[in-house]
Formats: sequence, C-alpha cells, structure tokens
Amino acid sequence: MKKNFWLAALLLSLLAPAAARAQGTVWRHIIYFQDKAGSPYSVSQPQAFLSARALARRSRQGIAVRQRDLPVNPAYVAQVRALAGHPQVLYTSRWLNAAVVACDSPTLARVYQLRTVKGGQTLSTVPQPPRPAQAVQPSPPARTTTEARATYGKAYAQDELIGAVAMHAAGYRGEGMQIAVFDAGFPGADQIGALQLLQQQGRVAGTRNFVDGGRQVYFRNSHGTNTLGLIAGELPGTYVGTAPHATFHLCITEDVGSEYPVEEANWLAAAEYADSVGVDVISSSLGYNTFDAPAVSHTYADLNGRTAIGSLAALGAARAGMVVVNSAGNDGNNSWHYIGVPADADSIISVGAVDSLRNHAGFSSYGPTADGRIKPTLSAMGVASAVLSAAGTISRGNGTSYSCPELAGLVAGFWQANPTLTAQQVIQVLCNSASQAQAPDNTLGYGIPNFTAAYQYNLAHPVPSPDNTGAVPLRVYPNPSHTGEFTLALPPSLRGQALRVRIIDARGALVLERTLAATPPAIADLPLPLPRRFVPGTYLCTVQPLAGGAPQTVRFVQQ
Repeated sequence: MKKNFWLAALLLSLLAPAAARAQGTVWRHIIYFQDKAGSPYSVSQPQAFLSARALARRSRQGIAVRQRDLPVNPAYVAQVRALAGHPQVLYTSRWLNAAVVACDSPTLARVYQLRTVKGGQTLSTVPQPPRPAQAVQPSPPARTTTEARATYGKAYAQDELIGAVAMHAAGYRGEGMQIAVFDAGFPGADQIGALQLLQQQGRVAGTRNFVDGGRQVYFRNSHGTNTLGLIAGELPGTYVGTAPHATFHLCITEDVGSEYPVEEANWLAAAEYADSVGVDVISSSLGYNTFDAPAVSHTYADLNGRTAIGSLAALGAARAGMVVVNSAGNDGNNSWHYIGVPADADSIISVGAVDSLRNHAGFSSYGPTADGRIKPTLSAMGVASAVLSAAGTISRGNGTSYSCPELAGLVAGFWQANPTLTAQQVIQVLCNSASQAQAPDNTLGYGIPNFTAAYQYNLAHPVPSPDNTGAVPLRVYPNPSHTGEFTLALPPSLRGQALRVRIIDARGALVLERTLAATPPAIADLPLPLPRRFVPGTYLCTVQPLAGGAPQTVRFVQQ
C-alpha cells in the first residue's frame, strides 16, 4: 500500500521477544507444508473450523467445503514451534496450507529441514513502531439544497452517484449483511458521533489485529477509520455512508511504517478469518506492487491473479462465497500505471475512481491484468470524496481507497435486496447493468454501477438459482414480515422427509434448531417454528434432510 497518509498512534513494543531479536535480525517468513495428511479435521465436520454463518453462506450458494478449507495440521505447527530457536508461529493459512513465522536465519534453516515443510518465502523484518498521527483540519459545513442533500450532507454526491440514496429509500441499508474492512487502523471509530450507532447497537461483531497480534484495532493509522466511515457512517443531516446498518468486522492488516510482502500474508489471514465467521463482503482499500529492500517487488508479469499471496487470498475468498471489493490503486499517473495486488485477482470487484461528473480520475490505476483480463471491474467516486476523520470531522479526499468502500456498501445493500443471488451473480448483475456494460475498458471497467439499474436488470434477466438440485429454491414468505409469522415454501428436493431447521441471526448466533417431522410429498408449505420472542432483524434459515442431502439456506427479515 502506498504510504501517503498519516500514522495514528505510537506502538511501544514489537511482536518478537527481545531474546529472539538478540540472536540477530528477526524476519517474518511464510512456510508451506507438504500436505494435510493426518489432520484431525474433516470436510464432513466443518463446524469444527467454520461458524454456522459461514456454513450457511456456502450452503446458500451451493459451495462445498473442500480439502483446501481444512486447517493446517496442528502436528506440523507443533513441530515448527518445538525447534531450537523457538520460532514464533504468528498465524496459519488454511487455503495455502502455510504458516507465517518469526525467527532468525539459523532457526529458519531448521524449519526448512522438516520433512513436512516443502518451501517458503521471506516476507519482512519485524514491524517498526508507527509514528504519531497528524491532525486533519475540518472542512467548512456543506450547503444543501434538497431534503436528500440535507440528510446525507457532504456524502450526498458519492452516495447518489451509485444509487445508494435510492437503495436506502427502498429499505436496504445493509441490515443483516456482514462486511469485513481490511485496513491500517481504526482510531476514533469507537468514539466519533457518526459511528456511534455502530457501537451502541453492537454491530462491530469482531476485531483482529494481524500486524501486532490481538484484537485491539482502535489505534494506529486513521485510514481505516476513513474507509469504515464511507460505509458505516450515519449522522443524519451531516453524513450517511452507503451501508450504515450493516454489521462489521474490523481487521488491521496494513503496517504503514514499511512495505513488505508480509502485509499480503496479513491480508490472507484476515480473509480466512472473514470466511470462518461468515462475512458476506470484504472491503479492502489496499494494494501492493513495490516493496522496501531487500524484499523483491512485484513485476507486471506477476499481475495474473495466481502469483502473489494477496491475489491468491482474494481468489480464495471469492471461492468461499464472499464478494471481495478492492481498490484498483492510485498509480494511474505514475510509472507503474497499472493496478496492484490483490486487485488483479479473478472473480472480485476491483474499483477505479471517477469524479462527481463521472470522469475518470487521472490517478486511478489502469488495467489490464498480465493475462489480459479487464481491470478495474467497476468505478465509483474517488475525487473529493467526503471522508470522516478520527476526530469526527469531515474532509475531502482523493483515491480509490474511497471509491472502494463506497461501492462495497452498495454491494451489501444490493445483495440484501436480492438474497438468492450468489456472490458471483451479484458481481455479474452489477457489471451487466453498469454505465458502460456494452463497452467495458481498462480505464473504468464496466463503468459506474447503480442500485436501481442493477435491481431492474435482475428482475428482467433472472439468473439461475444456486439450488443444488436445479429445482425451485427454498423460500420464506411473507418476507419481510411485520407479524412474526413466516411460512417455509419447500422445493421438491426437501419435501416428504424429516428436516432439520436452523435459524441464525445477523451476528451468527444460533437462535433455533428444530426437527420437523416428515409430511406427504404433496405438501410444500410448512409454518416456520419460531420462538415466542422473536426480535426484529435479519436471519438465515437453513433446512437440511435428516437422512442426508444438501442443505438449503434463505435469508428473511422480521420487521
């Protein structure tokens, strides 16, 4: 990530212990294991490593749990930890069957001698202490002319450009959707007025710090606060983000004090965390191409979506059923010129930047990828975007760092409005209905998406359901309901047999699990057995035959 913004706090300690540093320079490395043989985990028992919400997201899209989803064999990790020199295992990767370790050179040599290890890559030295942040001066109050402008304040133009204002008017503000924000820190996000509802309503479902370790995220660099605010901000009359009622997971993956490949490994760890807890959308205003010496920088040839760690991580997230929204980059006017990593990944949305008049921003990075795919995918406003600071003030900023979260909020609201779509179908509909869908290019991609246009396109061009049998999918009606009474509309594949029904709330907690007795195959509609006290909110209902068979999941809303 280009280090063009300020640090947020002073970190007084490093991850590696003093004893390890005394032996020589401590580096971080990613090591790859030979296999997953002898693992205590099984694809038949995925609940051991994936949450109920994560399994429901996969089930709803017909995505099976595969060998690649299994955690790293704990015995292999124990072998690494037991070596002389005591290498630190900072985290592991299911998708790459790898671990990120901190150790000196002699210890690394011992790691590579293990029969279970097949190779690795040096990522970085231990992180340096971040520098104190500088204050951002507030801009003067915005002048408004209409009721909508008065409500949205300075955020009106960026929200209106992609149809978020209409989306909110239709009742979709991200309720029940979970968004993970990967960035450099979130100072003030637990205190400023425009993010207070997020805290008061308990819609920060999880926090992870992959740079320092632990779960403290309300410090370091305020860039994350900026990007979070573009989605989650809500202070009517002053500022409204694009999905202000969504639930969030805040992840620090970026260390702005240096630029090393370890940040891509941090991104990978965050993506696997997001998968495991059931996140729907990842918003990442990060990108990598040039690293500090002695690390080897990427070349344009690397931008094929299958070389860089970060790109493989983004592809893994897409395969797990999440929509990944990532900044295209700000190198349009620089010698690099092109998008970065992981924006080159296939099956994700890489976001370019335009101004309020829909003109391409000169700094917005260009495509194509090294293997000739169109990038960016879509574009949104990234010139003079209204951005929340860590102090709660509003200023104007430029960058695909801002167009990315704006669009991520649109993705969440559109998916909320069209819950039977798969992640890839969401991307497909947004692209097919965007401003230059008929003539996509490597400047704006498919153009500027719009909620209303996408919604109407989806009605006119319904995509196939992800139902595993090819039959009519599971439905719940009425949806939403004001009375708390719902009916299950069973597809043929679920009729005439005993069923297990599980209901999960927006935070991933199990609300109800019940067995329904078999009914005659001709009966398609059954009352949904809800608890007496069923609070308003968005829920996932999963129905699976007791005798075995593919589960089906549907989202429904109690108002």
